[in-house]
Amino acid sequence: MNHFPKDFVWGVATAAAQIEGAWREGGKGLSIWDTFSRRPGAVAGGDTLDTACNHYHRWPEDLEIIKQLGVKHYRLSLAWPRIQPDGLGAANPEGIAFYRKLLAALKVAGITPQVTLYHWDLPQALEDRGGWLHRDTIDAYVRYAEICYEAFGDLVDNWTTFNEPWVFTFLGYAFGVHAPGLKREEWGFQAAHHVLIAHGRAVSALRKRLPNAKVSIVLNHSAARRKSDSEADRRAEVLYDLHGLYLFLDPILRGTYDPALEKEMRRRGVFPKVEAGDFELIRGDLDALGLNYYMDHVVWSGPDGLSVQVAVGPNPEKTAMGWSSYPEGLFEILEKTSMRYPGLDLYITENGSAWDDTLVEGRVDDLKRTAYLEDHLRQVGLAIAAGIPLKGYYAWSLMDNFEWAEGYAKRFGLVYVDFATQKRTIKASGHRYAQIIAQNGL
Repeated sequence: MNHFPKDFVWGVATAAAQIEGAWREGGKGLSIWDTFSRRPGAVAGGDTLDTACNHYHRWPEDLEIIKQLGVKHYRLSLAWPRIQPDGLGAANPEGIAFYRKLLAALKVAGITPQVTLYHWDLPQALEDRGGWLHRDTIDAYVRYAEICYEAFGDLVDNWTTFNEPWVFTFLGYAFGVHAPGLKREEWGFQAAHHVLIAHGRAVSALRKRLPNAKVSIVLNHSAARRKSDSEADRRAEVLYDLHGLYLFLDPILRGTYDPALEKEMRRRGVFPKVEAGDFELIRGDLDALGLNYYMDHVVWSGPDGLSVQVAVGPNPEKTAMGWSSYPEGLFEILEKTSMRYPGLDLYITENGSAWDDTLVEGRVDDLKRTAYLEDHLRQVGLAIAAGIPLKGYYAWSLMDNFEWAEGYAKRFGLVYVDFATQKRTIKASGHRYAQIIAQNGL
């Protein structure tokens, strides 16, 4: 498909913690990433979120860049500790004022916001009380969501509860490579279960307060390419999808964990503590599902014939993150998801690649990122032509930013940021994306 539907959503995405900076300004409290980034060796180069892209002060300039790209849809997140410094109690008036100013300016510019309530920056004060391992955090999150609905409901019609819960629960609580840096596998599953309850209750609160608003959750997944056609490797591929994607979607849309996944969790002793009524709180409807896609993995069965082994995909050219590009995997995941949950509107809410960009005489000729973008958009077109209800695409990211444990060393942006001067420069990929948007297709 060379031309996309007239109402297709073209967007760009960012996250508050990755771009805002101003980490102690405007009444903002500490997040777990403010703390984690100060742990020796936790973040490449010892980088912190203190300044990031200084979006807190430079947002008008960034809004002009969005307009220059011709983008009409902007996926952004709210920083919980900027709105509630300790995750509890009253809202911070300065934080509310900042986001109202930004959202109002988007409205004037004719740009539709897709607002994510939680993009990984839990208030440190809540983590000190147990974080996502403690059920009290569910109550705190729901109250935070209610504050946001009340404060911004007149400016926001599209809400996302959580971004990539697999990442912040498992990388944060099971494997220790993201904040808060804990390392017990069963904690990842317990945190994920609590996040699911928080999602369900936040959706219920939204339906009561803003009945005309739309709600989604954003999940990440990589394409699984099994090592062989053996029965064991086929099982490994199924478990990979169950753990990475359906762990969250089945409780939300079916009201239970998949039986095969539950059996595997119990076999490994990682099944979360589930209280009576939990699945009634979790289960509900979604207006849309966001999918973040970047790469593929090779999966196969372990020596015991049960465990799942995972390796980077086979593409010999790796991105700066060491990831393997596999555009066809985007179609595969969309197809799998639409078949398992028919009728659910889908969006690609993140897709992009990091490369070693160089600014030369005011230009960044990032040809590999441009090719990556085009190759994945071709798969988007094929998915729409195949009848998959794919409604939009958000490029990751609007600009280079704080790339979590990688600090500022990895650049995903359509816009180059000189972190020493904060000067922004639209890359060749950004100009190409603007062209694609203008012509509504490749």
